[in-house]
Amino acid sequence: MAEKWQQQCAVELDLYQLYCSVCLDLLKDPVTIQCGHTYCRICIEGFWEQENEKGTYSCPQCRETFSPRPVLGRNTMLAEVVEKLKRTVTQQARPASPLAPAGPTDIACDFCCGTKRNKASMSCLTCLASYCPAHLEPHHSFPVLKLHQLVSATVPLKEKMCTKHNKLMEVYCKTDQRCICYLCTMDDHWRHSTVSAAAERAAEQGRLFLSHCAVKRKSQERQKELNELVQAVKDFKICFQTAMKSKDKLFDELISSIQKQRTLIKQLIEAQEKLAVVRAEALQLQLEEEIARLKKRDADLEQLSHTEDHIHFIQLFQSLSISCESPDLPTGAVVRPKHSVETVTECLTQLRDDMKKLLETTWPKISATGLEV
Repeated sequence: MAEKWQQQCAVELDLYQLYCSVCLDLLKDPVTIQCGHTYCRICIEGFWEQENEKGTYSCPQCRETFSPRPVLGRNTMLAEVVEKLKRTVTQQARPASPLAPAGPTDIACDFCCGTKRNKASMSCLTCLASYCPAHLEPHHSFPVLKLHQLVSATVPLKEKMCTKHNKLMEVYCKTDQRCICYLCTMDDHWRHSTVSAAAERAAEQGRLFLSHCAVKRKSQERQKELNELVQAVKDFKICFQTAMKSKDKLFDELISSIQKQRTLIKQLIEAQEKLAVVRAEALQLQLEEEIARLKKRDADLEQLSHTEDHIHFIQLFQSLSISCESPDLPTGAVVRPKHSVETVTECLTQLRDDMKKLLETTWPKISATGLEV
């Protein structure tokens, strides 16, 4: 069973060598560079075109650099093997993987050619490279690559590399509380307390769980407080709306009462005015009649004063003296309503002043009640 698995693995590994690690397809016009890796001519040339500005050229797999740019030679043997494989083996169609161009903040695939590379979905900590879904396919197809450690491509691999030794940081230094590579444990950190990153992760996982629980509990408490605050705001609105309605109703009643009293006082003044005018007109008529009689008597007396008949003078003067008698008019016969009007005005002025004082003494209580909300 083990021997059969080894044979199958060897066959798959041999087939893997016939694929270009850039385009993930069978080699087309294969060329082998100085480090021994083989690519399609168009793939490696496209990859190196991106490195023209640097002046150095690297292998997409092992990252070995070359300067100047190597001259590419066709690998005739591999080209013949690929041609034979094409003629004898029917290549199975692969399901298409969703691809998306890498954005400014995304991790780009290390094996995509051209200026627009696809967004990497996974990073291989064994290959030290990031792959888009298409270039990641061999890691799911070949048993050897299936043993590699894959992680989500959320952090650039360079941030996981030791800046001194250019190795993956897989060790945690408890003394300095930082991640280091295994070479760091042999020089700068050889006397320090170190553990594997996985062991430190396991130790921190418990604290992470407690912290997560504390944050979740705090979040629930804050959510409860928020819900209570939202409900309080709703209650405030209902209470204030009720107060507004009560205020409108009370002020309407107060205004209605004042309007009613205003109408009654208006009617009272109008009645007093009418009564005063009627009395004044009656007195005016009486005075006019009296004045007419007095004028007639005055004329008769004037005429009598000029008569020469003594008997006629005496007789007529006696009759005129009797007719001259008339009832005396009351003192101040002309009606003046000033006193009654002033009384009404004084009463209304007093009412206005009392209402102002009432409002002045009541308003602080209302304001204090509002500040307690």
